[in-house]
Amino acid sequence: MIARVETECRSCGSTSLQEIIAFGSTPLADRLLRADQLDEPELAADLTLAICEACGLVQILETVDPEILFFAEYPYFSSVSPSLTAHFAASAEAIMKRWPLGEQSLVVEAASNDGYMLRNFAAAGIPVLGVDPAAAPAKAAIDAGIPTWVDFFGLDLARRIVDERGHANVFLGNNVLAHVPDLNGFVAGIAELLDGDGVAVIEAPYVVDLVDHCEFDTIYHQHLCYFSVTALDALVRRHGLFLNDIERTAIHGGSLRLFIEKTDDPKPIIDEMLTLERHRGFDGPAAYHDFSARIAELKRSLREILDTVIDDGSSIAGYGAAAKATTLLAYCGIDSTYLDYVCDLNEYKQGRFMGGNHLAIKPPSELKTDPPDFVLILAWNFAAEIMAQNEWFSEQGGRFIVPVPEPHVVGSESQDRATTHRTPKVENQ
Repeated sequence: MIARVETECRSCGSTSLQEIIAFGSTPLADRLLRADQLDEPELAADLTLAICEACGLVQILETVDPEILFFAEYPYFSSVSPSLTAHFAASAEAIMKRWPLGEQSLVVEAASNDGYMLRNFAAAGIPVLGVDPAAAPAKAAIDAGIPTWVDFFGLDLARRIVDERGHANVFLGNNVLAHVPDLNGFVAGIAELLDGDGVAVIEAPYVVDLVDHCEFDTIYHQHLCYFSVTALDALVRRHGLFLNDIERTAIHGGSLRLFIEKTDDPKPIIDEMLTLERHRGFDGPAAYHDFSARIAELKRSLREILDTVIDDGSSIAGYGAAAKATTLLAYCGIDSTYLDYVCDLNEYKQGRFMGGNHLAIKPPSELKTDPPDFVLILAWNFAAEIMAQNEWFSEQGGRFIVPVPEPHVVGSESQDRATTHRTPKVENQ
């Protein structure tokens, strides 16, 4: 067994965990295969979503060893996406305007990846330190001049940073809090590391958006937790920290940008969001009662579209060998019966194969070399970017299938496609 099944809440320790949906055994996301690994046994683990009835934290019950998940060849590089790079460049600029930072300051980022965000602070002459357990993206950061420690962030590492570099004025954590097995150790590390007037700026996908938009494929083994403001507020207060401000962002299907400090000085939005979550039942199990049924309906609708395309004799390629693609393809039973290949802009992924279904990952140029009739956008959170980068495809009659939040086809209605009358929704470009 590569996964430990948790019986206590990852935040408050309660044993009152109520199952929301069980996905069964799925391949490990981002565990892309080389050609010589295709005949070897693959790593997979059960994937079960639950909620803590005591503190409201949504979480998966299985914990896979982080050394397995974030291995040396971990293939995710943040800088590959222009929109993601622009998003965090704007965030860095806003932080530098809001807090006085200079040559005597220190900005530390956990899960700093290839240095995509810290580069903005370094360019302004502000000392930085990245922390990331994956050697490949960390090396890319170091090569770009961003000092990076290859390690997992937690209380012990925070103490080491304080000893060697001093306290941090800004702590950054973008899409990392959900990945942490020792949630309390991570937050305790933030409290240890921050200067008295320091701020932690953390981005995390918002569970309300996940449920509202049926973003079930963002549930995979790296994502251990799915946060509401209710659960976050309780978590940080446990460690003498306070959630003082929140900004809503559209990135990754809907995220929260959290501003956490050592003094209790909340903006009105904190109480507003806590009240909203209580009103809608997101402080407990009530909001999740029909989630499983809605996921099943999305699967049925998407499979209907794909079946119609294949029955019509048309071909389909996937776009985006993203972690979320692992859950979507596995749960919906999408393999080489439906997709000819998957293309991805990340050169590190090209030439490898998806876990489970063994779909080949090719560069986007394959869309011209071996053009499909349809492209299923697996990285749907970057759908607008992907369609803009491949506008020529739709101009030549190709169509895009976007699976979330509601499966639909995007393209020209002038194309004679048998799918048009059967798809739930068709948008014109």
